[in-house]
Amino acid sequence: MAKLNILEFPDPRLTTVASAVVVFDEALKLLVADMTETMYSAHGIGLAATQVNVHKRLLVLDVSEEQNQPRVYINPDILSRSGEQSHEEGCLSVPGIYASVKRAENITVRAVGIDGISFEEQLEGLHAVCIQHEMDHLIGRLFVDYLSPLKRNMVRKKLEKQRKVASQEAEDHLVI
Repeated sequence: MAKLNILEFPDPRLTTVASAVVVFDEALKLLVADMTETMYSAHGIGLAATQVNVHKRLLVLDVSEEQNQPRVYINPDILSRSGEQSHEEGCLSVPGIYASVKRAENITVRAVGIDGISFEEQLEGLHAVCIQHEMDHLIGRLFVDYLSPLKRNMVRKKLEKQRKVASQEAEDHLVI
């Protein structure tokens, strides 16, 4: 398994619409394992393939308290939505930024597992929020797209500043 590089906003590759997974093979299993390791290493609860520059309809998540129940959703579709909830969301592609986003409280999702077998689930609460957030990535949308243009621009500037500071700190500690 390998830790993958997570794309960060405003990388234009994050706006790519993912295509359906059609081949269920060892390469797909390895990608799922790598994505799961990457998600855990980054202390996330969800990761879409788009975030690691693989534009396939695939996501992994783990909303369990112990972070020991990884789930795989391939070619997911939301069949029904009900209710509404606002949740403070963050994103591995938008590090250190959080904002309240309104999403459906209850959803029914159909997806395919790593074994190629289709399944349906009724989800609520954080699990429902997480899968909706990750599915947005598969259509090239980020949670910051729900913010006003002014707030989105502020996020972009804050991330640029964070990257500049991190780059300067790394340069200051360069050992030859």
